[in-house]
Amino acid sequence: MASNRTRLRVIALYKELHRLGREYPDPAYNFHGKLRGLFEKNRHLTDEQEIEKAIKLGEYIRNETLALYSLRKYRHLKRAYPANEQTPF
Repeated sequence: MASNRTRLRVIALYKELHRLGREYPDPAYNFHGKLRGLFEKNRHLTDEQEIEKAIKLGEYIRNETLALYSLRKYRHLKRAYPANEQTPF
């Protein structure tokens, strides 16, 4: 049986991923549906090592999603401020 601390970590991870999914750039991807499906698929896990492995996967997805958002913001700024062809130096 998973400890209460592990359960709280999983709930916090789910909430964070759900919040990040609100701004997902591709609405056709169904981020929230896939997120719920992944958490439902692993609902039956009782082994601490398997739970920890699933948490690590969720944290990896969180980091990749954050990187995707940073890249999107960078591309937007790059389009907003085109490079100057002539540099004084």
